[in-house]
Amino acid sequence: MAAPNAVPAPLGLLAELTHRCPLGCPYCSNPLALDRRDDEIDAATWARVFREAAALGVLQVHLSGGEPAARRDLPEIVKAARDAGLYSNLITSGVGLTPQTLAALADAGLDHVQVSMQDSEQASADHIAGYEGASARKRAISGEVVRLGLPLTINLVVHRANVGRIEPMVELALSLGASRVEIAHVQYYGWAMKNRAALMPSKAQVDEAVREVEMLRARHHGRIVIDAVVPDYFARFPKPCVGGWGRRSLNVTPAGKVLPCHAAEVIPGLEFWNVREHSLGEIWRSSPAFNVFRGEAWMQEPCRSCARREQDFGGCRCQAFLIAGDARATDPVCHLSPRHALVSQLAEAREDMAYSYRTN
Repeated sequence: MAAPNAVPAPLGLLAELTHRCPLGCPYCSNPLALDRRDDEIDAATWARVFREAAALGVLQVHLSGGEPAARRDLPEIVKAARDAGLYSNLITSGVGLTPQTLAALADAGLDHVQVSMQDSEQASADHIAGYEGASARKRAISGEVVRLGLPLTINLVVHRANVGRIEPMVELALSLGASRVEIAHVQYYGWAMKNRAALMPSKAQVDEAVREVEMLRARHHGRIVIDAVVPDYFARFPKPCVGGWGRRSLNVTPAGKVLPCHAAEVIPGLEFWNVREHSLGEIWRSSPAFNVFRGEAWMQEPCRSCARREQDFGGCRCQAFLIAGDARATDPVCHLSPRHALVSQLAEAREDMAYSYRTN
């Protein structure tokens, strides 16, 4: 367990305000067992959490869900983030967010908006979202974001059904006035894990997508920032998940549980403290779940003696558990992992099958 004085200050807070969402995206990273509306912490509690986060050193809060606009008190929550001195980023589907609510959020001090897009082709986008008319609503609210003078990021979740349309998706982001586009390959947790075989692209598709991103970066340099990373199952090394377990960020669920990352609940046996009973500072420094994978004592070989152990921290603990069955194992994505063959097998396990849509 890490000593208190060895615990770094967090920089970011993911505030999952609700699990309610009008869409049914088959890659949703929310857990299969969603928090109920009656269990959601109230705006006053969120305000306290934001103040405590700022005192810890957090600089920015990402207001997420589900769909944050499902909460009628969203303007009050945004104002609380502003009052705490936090930079606020609204992560929204754009469906259920009206121009009137968006204007109220801007007045409350919202700093940035990130809108998810499923595809450049509207019929395909609506099919992926499981909601007819979703694409048109997303485009309309994106226009409102720009009209209000708020910075806009378009988030493009990439998988087998749309990986061949990265160029038109980036062109869509440009046409909407976005200053940044995030090309986010599906991460296989939550509902995405349930739909992995239907979502998994081929290696040839991924390689072509990487080449296309580099081409688009060169073409649109100075017009839009394009962020993208190689998807885990096709990477050579694992990503440093959320900057390292309990090192840079923390996640508060709609019901108030505090997690080192959004998927941490998949690991059995971890004890997650709740903001209803503990301060955020106490949770960050002392909760068992945050300390279990801090430092290097928990690492197995080859991580324990690897020169990259302070770069990627052994990779994703949730992915290690979901694929290898052991949260302390080297992330099987790493080509040095003795279980890497499992990832290669899963990357080839593709099926043409109907999506199992996220349900509320």
